[in-house]
Amino acid sequence: MAMTDSTGSTWRYRWAHRQNDRRQRAFRAADEAWRRRDDELRRLRTLAGSFHGSAEAGAGLPVELGPGEVVFWTLPAAQLVDVRHTAVLPAPELTVDPEPPVLRPRRPEGVKVVDAGLAVLTNRRLVLLGGRGRRDWTYGRMTGLSHDPGAPVTLIQVLDRRRTSGLLLPTGAVADFRFKLTLAFADAIEQRAAVVAQLDELIAEHETVRPVRPAVLTPAQARVSALLPGGRRTVAVGVAIALIVPAMLFESDPPVRPGSDRAAAATPESTATATAAPPPVAPAVQVEPAPRPKGTRPAPTSPPSGSTPSQPAAERRCGAPANPYGYDFCGGTRIRKPARGICDWFDCVPGFWSGRGWLVQCRDGTVSLTGGRRDSCADNQGFRRTFWT
Repeated sequence: MAMTDSTGSTWRYRWAHRQNDRRQRAFRAADEAWRRRDDELRRLRTLAGSFHGSAEAGAGLPVELGPGEVVFWTLPAAQLVDVRHTAVLPAPELTVDPEPPVLRPRRPEGVKVVDAGLAVLTNRRLVLLGGRGRRDWTYGRMTGLSHDPGAPVTLIQVLDRRRTSGLLLPTGAVADFRFKLTLAFADAIEQRAAVVAQLDELIAEHETVRPVRPAVLTPAQARVSALLPGGRRTVAVGVAIALIVPAMLFESDPPVRPGSDRAAAATPESTATATAAPPPVAPAVQVEPAPRPKGTRPAPTSPPSGSTPSQPAAERRCGAPANPYGYDFCGGTRIRKPARGICDWFDCVPGFWSGRGWLVQCRDGTVSLTGGRRDSCADNQGFRRTFWT
């Protein structure tokens, strides 16, 4: 027997069941995604604190370790790549990317595989032990580092080598390699604490966006509008039409019957003047200015020509577009959680809200939420500057 409410209807129970089921499914999907990222952030935080390596890990490797040098990580399926012509790579950064992009197992155009072998990551250098020899990238001489956002390739520039080279890795090992390379470089310049602090900040920020389980809806909360296709939206459109159409009819000119203009012209003018008296007009009163004390000058009505004009609003924003949120390029605090209506005032990049970082402007004028990442504005001519509030 179907359940009914006090009025004998069953649609309210069906509405409550559908709404609760939809809300619970959306919550479970969001909670699962939140937990996956939380687990990954905490795994990286644990790895950053326990990433010490050992000299014993280098036993049996065909590479001689220097005094105090320890091995962090090895990978036997790495390929050495060279790039004959390339621009200057950005300086190595300590930015952590907990959500690496989806990579395809491909080799970018202009990148040539020249050798393959064992990649060894130590606290002082990255080494490839290939069949044709050994290639070293010492952290102290590293001037440029770039991780390809769409391919499993990492390019490196060093002071003592003219040609840019790097590694092509299996896609499954790329995320782990890039994070451990960041830790090794940070450890070499004594900045590992900065990476740990960045991970702690990411974990704290992620905790604030944890999904909340929705409240259970009851049949009594159902509205009659739920019976209509489209629900409240259909009712809102109907009400708008009901208000706009009469207003348009009222503002339109009334129809003129044929001959009405001739009837108005045949009416004597004297009759109109006799039936309607002109409205009384108030007498004009001349207002004299108040007497001014002797020895004083009247206040100037306009600023003197030599005065400095006020600073325009565009300069106070330091070149940032006009917006009601106070975002500018003048300095202050980075914007990690911009206002929901920001794309109504700025030219947002496609997929703006999927960015993980702070608000930046790209070189093509668009805005992106990828500040602090190596691939910031990669599809929009590169990073230009940061927004502040």
